[in-house]
Amino acid sequence: MNNKIVIINGPNINLLGEREQSQYGSVTFERLKEECLKKATELKINAEFFQSNIEGEIVTKIQDSRKHYDGMIINAAGFTHTSVAIRDALDIFKKPIIEVHISNIYKREEFRQKSLISNVVNGGIFGLGHEGYILAIISLEKMLKNEN
Repeated sequence: MNNKIVIINGPNINLLGEREQSQYGSVTFERLKEECLKKATELKINAEFFQSNIEGEIVTKIQDSRKHYDGMIINAAGFTHTSVAIRDALDIFKKPIIEVHISNIYKREEFRQKSLISNVVNGGIFGLGHEGYILAIISLEKMLKNEN
C-alpha cells in the first residue's frame, strides 16, 4: 500500500445539494466526490469514495479497509451520534483517520453535539462546508508522509 485512502460517507450525504442547504450548502454529492478525487490525484493519493445509508455496510467497509487503505476520512453523518458499532470498527482500523462534518455539529441541536467517534480518530474538521473534505485530504496526505 502506498498513499491509498478511503473517504466514507454516512446516511443522507448522497442528497447533498438537495437537503438543508442552509446547513450543507449547494454542492452536490457528485461534485463533492469529483473535487475530492481531483485533490487526491493532485497529491498523488489513490482515493476511493464510498457512501451508504446502512450502518452495517459502513462497518463492513471500515473493517475491509484495514487491509486495503493507509488512511481514512469519515463523515459518519447521523451515525456519528448513535453508532457504537461504527466507533468500534474505527478503533480497530489503527491507521490515520480524520472525522469530517460539513456543518458545525457543535452549533446544532444538542443531540448532534456528541460525537461517538471523535475519541478514536486522529482529528476532526467541522463546519467548513465541503472544503473540510479537501482540508482532510491535505492533512491525511501529510500524516501518511509523517509530516503532521
